[in-house]
Parts: sequence; structure tokens; C-alpha cells
Amino acid sequence: MKRLDLNSNEGTIGFQIAPMIDVVFVIMLFFMVMAGAVKVEKELPSQLPGNAETQGETPMADEMVIAIAENGEITLNDEPMDSPTSTTLPALKNTLLRLKQASDQSKTPVLVTVLSEPLAKYSRTVDVLDSLAVAGISNVTFTVNEPEE
Repeated sequence: MKRLDLNSNEGTIGFQIAPMIDVVFVIMLFFMVMAGAVKVEKELPSQLPGNAETQGETPMADEMVIAIAENGEITLNDEPMDSPTSTTLPALKNTLLRLKQASDQSKTPVLVTVLSEPLAKYSRTVDVLDSLAVAGISNVTFTVNEPEE
């Protein structure tokens, strides 16, 4: 049997650069061909359903009046909102949120006047102010009903 001599320099191929250059050219050719096949995305003019914005100001109600009675009853433009014992005032908050969204769309400011009776509890005024803060309404005026003589 013939013994294999690992130390001889006969027949060592070494590092062949030509196949590597061929592989690089094939990869380069692949990327050149694929670069021409890439589709450029374009923006399609479409309108999604949602809130419509107006160009100019739309006339809205001049002022919203929130009245606080002595018994704790709260009304918005003479319409009762929540029960006198409710501290979270969900109906008032929802109405004010819709009012704020409508005024933002029409680009008009929301004007709110809080009209409190002299003997109304201060905590009810705080509840109304919390509702206004949740709705994001900051243009608020305070007045007090003077007792009639």
C-alpha cells in the first residue's frame, strides 16, 4: 500500500481567484437585473371616511351656558345634563367633547359661560370644570346669578 505524503507541495491547488471573480460577476449581474424590476411606489389620491375639515369658519352658536343650580342640577343651554348627585357628569362630558370636535372642524372657538347660583356648592363647579378640562375647552367665563329683589 502506498502511503499518502501530506508534506509534498505537488498538486496543491491553492486559492483560486478566477472562480471567485465569476461568482462576484454573477451576483452583480443578478442585482443589476433586479434593480430594473423594482416598482416605484406612488401616492394614490384617495379620501378616507372621517371628519371633514372646512376651509373657512363656519358660524356656530355664539355661547354655551352651563348653569349650576343650588340643588346641584346642571343644565347646558337650559337642557338638563346629569343627575344632581353625579360627580363624573358623563352626559355633560360627552356633549362638551362633541362640541369641541365640531368647533375644531369648523375652526371656530368654543365660548362657554358657567352660570352658578349664589348658594350652589363649590364642588359642583369643580365637577363642571373637570368636564371642561376633559373636553379640552379653555375659553371659560364665570358669572353668578344675582338674587332678584
